[in-house]
Amino acid sequence: MEIALIAVLASLVGLGIAAMLYKKINDVKIENMTVADITSQIQDGAMAFLKAEYKYLSVFVTIVAILLYFITEDDGHLTALAFLGGALASVLAGLSGMKAATAANGRTAVAAAESGQAGALEVSYNGGAVMGLSVGGLGLLGISLVAYFLGAGDSGETNITHAAGFGMGASSIALFARVGGGIYTKAADVGADLVGKVEAGIPEDDPRNPGVIADNVGDNVGDVAGMGADIFESFVGSIIAAMVIADSSANMNADYVILPIFLGLVGYLASLIGVFSMTWLKNGEPGAALRNTTFIAAVIFWIAGWIGIGILDLDTGTDPMIAVIIGSIVGILIGLVTEYYTGIEPVMGIETQSIGHIGEMSKTGPATNAIAGLSVGMISTFIPIILICFGIFGANHFMMDGKSASDVGGYMPEFGLYGIAMAAMGMLATVGVTMTVDAYGPVADNAGGIAEMSGLGKEVREITDGLDSIGNTTAAIGKGFAIGSAALTALALFAAYSAAAGLGLDQLALSDPKVVIGLLIGGSLPFVVAALTMTSVGKAANEMVTEIRRQFKEIDGLLEGREGVKPDSQKCVEISTNAALREMVLPGVVAVVAPVIVGYTLGSPALGGLLAGSLVTGVLLALFMANAGGAWDNAKKAIEQGHIPGAQKGDSAHDAAVIGDTIGDPFKDTSGPSLNILIKLMSIVAVVIAPSLTITGWL
Repeated sequence: MEIALIAVLASLVGLGIAAMLYKKINDVKIENMTVADITSQIQDGAMAFLKAEYKYLSVFVTIVAILLYFITEDDGHLTALAFLGGALASVLAGLSGMKAATAANGRTAVAAAESGQAGALEVSYNGGAVMGLSVGGLGLLGISLVAYFLGAGDSGETNITHAAGFGMGASSIALFARVGGGIYTKAADVGADLVGKVEAGIPEDDPRNPGVIADNVGDNVGDVAGMGADIFESFVGSIIAAMVIADSSANMNADYVILPIFLGLVGYLASLIGVFSMTWLKNGEPGAALRNTTFIAAVIFWIAGWIGIGILDLDTGTDPMIAVIIGSIVGILIGLVTEYYTGIEPVMGIETQSIGHIGEMSKTGPATNAIAGLSVGMISTFIPIILICFGIFGANHFMMDGKSASDVGGYMPEFGLYGIAMAAMGMLATVGVTMTVDAYGPVADNAGGIAEMSGLGKEVREITDGLDSIGNTTAAIGKGFAIGSAALTALALFAAYSAAAGLGLDQLALSDPKVVIGLLIGGSLPFVVAALTMTSVGKAANEMVTEIRRQFKEIDGLLEGREGVKPDSQKCVEISTNAALREMVLPGVVAVVAPVIVGYTLGSPALGGLLAGSLVTGVLLALFMANAGGAWDNAKKAIEQGHIPGAQKGDSAHDAAVIGDTIGDPFKDTSGPSLNILIKLMSIVAVVIAPSLTITGWL
């Protein structure tokens, strides 16, 4: 139990450092009144949305907590309290990251004007670091406290299954934050682009466009708060899955239960070192600096974790650490593959063909651009899936090596399943620094928009555009990590569910019609949720397009740029906010209710089938949508930057690429990311209700 308490202390230190970085960001003074005004509008819009969203979610969380109290067997209040704790921690992570990101964006533009690239990189990186350290710190703090009060690591009888409530709380907030934030940002982005860039022919961040402020707000609520909630629940979900598997096994001792907490602690400390390594790296090439901070943290984590197991003399051996390293390497490779299919620049010296292919196809119109983007998204799923398979095989192999045939629990050897959960954790243990690099991107993006709207000059915009371009690549890599870890975490949670429900291999056979029914229903749900979120973005974007067209038509002198004439940006912010709050409800309800209905009506084997079906189609669809969207986005940028011969900004090929990017926006920033959380949320709900299910159900 000392490990859990040390983890609590370390997380508090990390959160204190995050607070110091936030103060350092605010110490950068914004003397340009235009920059200050735009920064304030973005900050006010983002915080107003989060407050409204959390107000809605507080009702949902309260109702679910009450239901958990009554439907979970044996000390239901523990599961309900853990659920509330997970939801609260996720909310705090989103709020802290949002405040830092929206404070840093205008200051990054100011730093670019006053201190050049190095100064702008430092401010934007610190803005991301507050998010990264908050996500890692609050995740480690929450799960460590839950583990401590549930007696994780004690040799006596414990019930770590209640910790699944913490994961369910985090997952619930994450899904709504991802869906709501994604709908908000893409409604504004699509509306602003279609009317501003395509119809009116004005630049992307032109101050005449009333949708630009809403677009910048959306970058923060979707790509900072939404992504932070996503990674937060993945981090705690991987730890919980490993703990539940170990706790449910008669063959695994108490050290296996506490080991995930210990490695989470080591990973967080390694993240702190990685974050502060930017102090020495910031004067070099920005892309290399960002990558190196993550590599430094990963190597320190591997070495310290391996040595720490030996020093503490944990009765687990170093096999789990091998699984962790395998997962970490697989995560890096998935990120590189994602960058290959979606990036403009060569990856590891290998020229990328996807962006050039989509760019060339744009020359013959939007239809061929769309066809090319869809094909790139589809083919991009294969290699990441093979890498995930290697990760599963390697983690299982090394954890099972030397184990006797008697080491069997549930429907598969539990040591191998534990190794798979630890591999997922390997992708996420250094979440403090990987989330930092990911959250840096939206800050740099907003800084470019503010520089454009404030008229800070071409030199400043070139600096922010360079940092933003790197941010697009880091965001694509972050999405690859999120999807890979989601697959492994969901598989581990599936194993935890099987153990909690007491299901054997014979009870999950495809010869059982109820299992097949569950499998088919589960396979369809990612498509249902993707369709719901795409439809929501389309409806909200339609409202935004109508409003921007109205303002261009009715506000005299706005489109002409007459001095003193300003757009009504607040109206566009209001449209995005209302649409996101209205449309986020149904996808979230589907994710929570579907496993409950299937589990209680068709029985626990059918629910197992549902989880398996959603895992397969959810991971594939998430990869497809994220990579297709990223490729469409960078194909447009490749044309704008002159990388596609015979195509340039403003011509018909560029117009086609803008349309492709508009299609890809909800793919990569709304529907795709929501599927990561969908498969994990359904799995964690299944783990929570497993003890109260029967084999046959009500039918």
